[in-house]
Amino acid sequence: MTFPVVGMVGGGQLARMTHEAGIPLGIKFKLLSDTPQDSAAQVVSDVVIGDYRDLDTLRDFARGCDVITFDHEHVPTEHLRALEADGIPVRPGPDALVHAQDKGVMRAKLDAIGVPCPRHRIVSDVDDAAAFAAEGLAAGDEGDGFPVILKTVRGGYDGKGVWFIRSAEDPALAEPFRAGVPVLAEEKVDFVRELAANVVRSPHGQAVAYPVVESQQVDGVCDTVIAPAPGIAEGLALQAEELALRIAKELGVVGHLAVELFETADGRILVNELAMRPHNSGHWTQDGAITSQFANHVRAVLDLPLGDPRPRAKWTVMANVLGGDYPDMYSAYLHCMARDPQLKIHMYGKDVKPGRKVGHVNTYGDDLQDVLERARHAAGYLRGTITE
Repeated sequence: MTFPVVGMVGGGQLARMTHEAGIPLGIKFKLLSDTPQDSAAQVVSDVVIGDYRDLDTLRDFARGCDVITFDHEHVPTEHLRALEADGIPVRPGPDALVHAQDKGVMRAKLDAIGVPCPRHRIVSDVDDAAAFAAEGLAAGDEGDGFPVILKTVRGGYDGKGVWFIRSAEDPALAEPFRAGVPVLAEEKVDFVRELAANVVRSPHGQAVAYPVVESQQVDGVCDTVIAPAPGIAEGLALQAEELALRIAKELGVVGHLAVELFETADGRILVNELAMRPHNSGHWTQDGAITSQFANHVRAVLDLPLGDPRPRAKWTVMANVLGGDYPDMYSAYLHCMARDPQLKIHMYGKDVKPGRKVGHVNTYGDDLQDVLERARHAAGYLRGTITE
């Protein structure tokens, strides 16, 4: 019996860490990457350099692969349907993945299956966006209904393609409509924090759920993830896990699904975004769970039995390492490792650029404040914002 070949489209850090999780299982990886310098292309032995938007390139790449999966959601849906017509298993498939590719499609489907979401609709221009804002005013309310959130339905991530519009006179109000794609307007939710529910589902329907986490954002980019979410009511955590599992089943997701959530001031949860791949909010599982999100994604796309998602420690904290003005991160290892021998550092092989995700650190233990301080100190020291 030969071991299967997983074809991974996309050469970023998610592909790099998914490949790492497959090594102990003897799983072979084939990578379609934009450049030889991409994060995963540096470590995978079988690399094809090509454009994932070209169908012939995808078809050539898929030859010899037992399954195709992704580290991003940007492969054209029609190309994925063509691969399926060629007999290549695509996981998640195009019927599921389109809900992570197109925010308008996602919102329509979640509405149809009764999933709680922020108030929203597609808007056509500046005047329509202003009308949407006004629609949120209750009888007797004053003002214009702003602020609102505008999003391009395709292509946005890490705060890109998202605009916070403060008023009808906001000069940024016209920006989203210049992209030439539909624009989704959403209410500005009064939330107390952001949560994430991560689940994994296999082709035959087995599914597992990780503990619900708190995700803390800075300038639209994930900064810190705390697992489990501190102080979350048991009933709300169970509701979030069940919601994520239901979405995975209803949409036919195979592999990892991250459901980003708002916890509102009045104790509700609303779905913000979906990601059908390993996700930043699940990086803590590399060192904090019995089976990581990456290992379970590999198992799921190959239809292997899924691993135990339970945490290894009472608390695990993941802090992203962003590029700053201090390019020599390796020299900081001496301090970080000596200060915290339990620290887990995960670097992506990227050139250091200000604001760019170049790695993350994981810490764990029984005291949340200690675990938080250790993670944030290490991430800050590696970036150069902390020097002692």
